[in-house]
Amino acid sequence: MMKPMSEITPSDDPNHLIRASDADRDAVAHRLREGLAEGRLDPDEHGERLDAVYRAKTLGELVPLTKDLPDTTSASGSAPVPADFRSPRPVYGAGRVVNGSSTSSLAVAFVGGADRSGDWVLPKNFYTSAVMGGVDIDLREARFTHRETTIWICATMGGVGIIVPDDIQIRVHGLPIMGGFGIEEGAPPSVVDPEAPIVHIRGLALMGGVGIKYRPRRYQGEK
Repeated sequence: MMKPMSEITPSDDPNHLIRASDADRDAVAHRLREGLAEGRLDPDEHGERLDAVYRAKTLGELVPLTKDLPDTTSASGSAPVPADFRSPRPVYGAGRVVNGSSTSSLAVAFVGGADRSGDWVLPKNFYTSAVMGGVDIDLREARFTHRETTIWICATMGGVGIIVPDDIQIRVHGLPIMGGFGIEEGAPPSVVDPEAPIVHIRGLALMGGVGIKYRPRRYQGEK
């Protein structure tokens, strides 16, 4: 039986205080994928450990993640990652801007609810309407077809909630009329990749509300 993460402790080898590189993390992520394919890890264990891989700062934090799997070597001396291995590393900052088509351009809620979340791609203009209903938009794992994107909102006796991560620049231009329109929780990051996506939030809140909240991503310890 695999050890739960709470029982896997970081290595105390002084050499493992070295900061981990992206290649080190990719090597461990590849070994975890093999462990899942071999049936040595169940999906929950694999997901939990993969989250830990991309939170790891040092080699010592990476070593325990594969210590109970066979043929484990230290992260710094691991075998090369196969060329066809697709790293699950989360996209960040400028890496969110991609070539390709959007997966959604509209979210509408009329006396009901709608949401957009997960790994999705926004077009240059995304439209949202909430009439006596609610729309939730989660940008933490989103990607964009353009560096500058505009989310157009009309909230009439309804609400739109937008969750943003710390690597996207948000600019709010909305107009509240007997309602609210702005950042509700969390502080904007003090340092952002200069090439990171810029998302403009524009529109109208009529007896409704548009709230923007900063939240960490899953690999950052999402709550």
